[in-house]
Amino acid sequence: MAYKKILTIQDISCVGQCSLTVALPILSACGMETCILPSAVLSTHTAGFSGFTFRDLTDDMPAIQAHWKKENIKFKAIYTGYLGSIKQVGYVRDILKTMGTDDCVRIVDPAMADNGQLYSIFNQDYVEAMKVLCGEADILVPNITEACFLTDEEYKETYDEGYICNLVEKLKALGAKTVVLTGVSYEVGTTGVVVYENGKMEYYKHDKIAKGSHGTGDIYASAFVGALMNDKSVYESAKIAADYTVKCIINTQGDADHWYGAKFETALGDLIKMLA
Repeated sequence: MAYKKILTIQDISCVGQCSLTVALPILSACGMETCILPSAVLSTHTAGFSGFTFRDLTDDMPAIQAHWKKENIKFKAIYTGYLGSIKQVGYVRDILKTMGTDDCVRIVDPAMADNGQLYSIFNQDYVEAMKVLCGEADILVPNITEACFLTDEEYKETYDEGYICNLVEKLKALGAKTVVLTGVSYEVGTTGVVVYENGKMEYYKHDKIAKGSHGTGDIYASAFVGALMNDKSVYESAKIAADYTVKCIINTQGDADHWYGAKFETALGDLIKMLA
């Protein structure tokens, strides 16, 4: 496998095991030269902590990009996660268009919603901006809630394959070439991932851990990108990322003091073995 330079764009939550503090170590463990563009710095993530600090880095993003252009820096893959504003989405669209190699893979995780609700910071204007960004992705990695907002479909907790197929068709209509839809559960006790690529739809089912953890979407997306850049197929990457994420959640069970994230570090060895 070639040594690949990739870029991930999302915030830094200094404590909390999410966003860049997840993406950087996971992608590095997968053998990538991992470059970062932080969109903001927070003392902790926002789910369950109070009084956290927040430093917006939006205005730094164009200057960083300009310096990279001057140095002729290009990336084999660009992976975006949580973006805090419409202005940031606009900057990231330009980075996707200009900072990749000729064969760059552009992966967008539209991290903006879960459990049927948008994150409190976002509104419909942000959703509309994210629709445009998602349409410019080579691979789109939403959960079902995000897929519903992106397609203007009703969010349902109980559904059939027809409902999921409709979501995927409408996500394709945005412009994304490949869709990896996470959190798809057709029966109690299991969940899984639907992968659409080149006109073919596949489903990977795995156990659903009753007590989840914060940050597992970031863990999943990062492991998916790491596997993909190790020349795994999209479906293989989706499967590896799912198995790794489940292992991270299992390793966190029973520790009442570790409520704020998943112990992804304890399973990095398992991820590396999966890639071998």
